[in-house]
Amino acid sequence: MALRPVAAGASGWLVVTDTDAVLESQIGQWRGYVERHHAISAADADEMEDHLRDQISDLSALGLQADEAFLVAVKRMGSVDTISREFAREHSDRLWKQLVLVPAASDRADRGSRRELFVVLALAVAAAIAVKVGWAVLHDDLFARNASLFVLPFLAGYFTWKRRLNPRVAAVLVVPFVLAAVLLNAFPFDPRGSTVVIASIHAPIALWFAVGLAYVGGEWRSDRRRMDFVRFTGEWFVYLTLLALGGGVLTGLTVGAFTALGLDANGAIEDWVLPFGAAGAVIVAAWLVEAKQNVVENIAPVLTRVFTPITILMLAVLVGGFATTGSVIDVDRSLLILMDLILVVVLGLLLYAISARDPHLPPDMFDRLQLVLVVLALVLDALMLAAMLSRIAEFGMTANKAAALGLNLVLLVNLGWAAWLGFGFVRARHGFSATERWQTRYLPVFGAWAALVVGLFPPVFDFA
Repeated sequence: MALRPVAAGASGWLVVTDTDAVLESQIGQWRGYVERHHAISAADADEMEDHLRDQISDLSALGLQADEAFLVAVKRMGSVDTISREFAREHSDRLWKQLVLVPAASDRADRGSRRELFVVLALAVAAAIAVKVGWAVLHDDLFARNASLFVLPFLAGYFTWKRRLNPRVAAVLVVPFVLAAVLLNAFPFDPRGSTVVIASIHAPIALWFAVGLAYVGGEWRSDRRRMDFVRFTGEWFVYLTLLALGGGVLTGLTVGAFTALGLDANGAIEDWVLPFGAAGAVIVAAWLVEAKQNVVENIAPVLTRVFTPITILMLAVLVGGFATTGSVIDVDRSLLILMDLILVVVLGLLLYAISARDPHLPPDMFDRLQLVLVVLALVLDALMLAAMLSRIAEFGMTANKAAALGLNLVLLVNLGWAAWLGFGFVRARHGFSATERWQTRYLPVFGAWAALVVGLFPPVFDFA
C-alpha cells in the first residue's frame, strides 16, 4: 500500500493499493505510447485518458479485476493508429497540419492503398491524354479557353471516387462542367475581344469551386468542410509548386544532357513531357495532399507566417505610393491589374492563416499582424475602387473594368467585415470562430461571381 495526494484542487490523501499502483503504471505506459503519436496533442491525450478511466471504472463495477478491466478498456478503444485517424477527422481544424496516415497492417488496407494509387495514376494519364488531344486538335485560343475542362473534371472524379459519392450527387457535379463547356464554346466570341479572355480566366476559378463540391463529399453546407477545402487548396498549391520546380529542374538537366550528346530533345519535351507533366501533376498533387505528407504540411503554415509581415511591408509601400501620386485617375491600367492580383494573394494568405489556426487559443501577435494586413488591404482596395470609378466616369464602362470593379467590391465586403471581426477578436470581444464562419460562408460568393462573369458578361458586352 502507498499514499498519494488526490487530484489538484482537492485536499487530503488517498490510500493506493498495490493493484492501483499497477493500474496507474499501466495507464502511464499506455499514455506514453499514445503521446508518441504526434497526431494527438496533450489535450487530446487527456481526453482519451479520461475516457479510458471511465471504461475501467465501468468494467470494474461489473466485477472485473483492475488489470482485466484495463486490457478490455484498451481493446474497446481500438488501436492508437485508429484513434489517431479518428481524432484527425473529428479535430481537423486543429490537427490538419500534423496528420499522419499510419500504414494499416491489414492486407485489405494495403490493397486499398494500391487501388487508390492505380486510380490516381489512371486519372492523371487520362487528364494528360485529354490535354494532348486538345492541344493537337484545337487552335491555340480555343485550347486556352477550354484548358481547365481538360484537367479539372478528372480531379473532381478523383474526389467523387474517394468520397464514394452517390450517383445523384455525382450527377450534380457534372452540371457545372457541362455548362462551362457549352458556354465557352457556344458563345460567338470575338477572338480579339476582351470577353473571351475574361471568361477564360474566370472559368477555372468557377470550376475549382465545383471541385470543392466533390472534395467536401456532399457536405456542401458544412463550415468545417469548407475550411477543409481551404486547407486543401493551400496544400495543393504548395505541392503543385514543388512538383513544378522539381520537374523543371529535371527537364532542364535532361535537355542539357541531350544537348551535350548532340541530340535535340526540345521537341519531345514540348510535345509529351510538358502536357503530361502539367496535367498529371494536378491530380498527383491532390493525391499527395490526401496522403498527408508531413514535411510539406509543416512548411505551409510557416510560409504563411513568413510572408504575412513581408506582405504588410509591401502593402504599406503601395499605399504610400498611391498617396504620393496625388490623383488616382492617372494610375496606369496595368498597375490596377497588378493590385487586383496582390489583393487576391492577400486574401489567400488570410484564408490560409485562418485555416491553420487553433480557434480555441487567445489572440497573439500574429493575429494582430493579420489585422494590420487586412486593414492595409482594405485601404488599398478602397483606393483601387476610387481609381476604377474615376476611369469609368471618364472613359466609360468596358468588360474589363466591370469585372475588375465587381471583384474589388466582392473583396471590399469580405475584407471590411474580416477587419471588424479581427478587431473584435484581438480586443477579446468574441472568439475566433466568428472569423472562421464569416470566411467559410463567404466563399461561395467568389465562386458565384466567377460563374457570373463567365455566363453573363459575354452577352452583356456583345461578346466583344
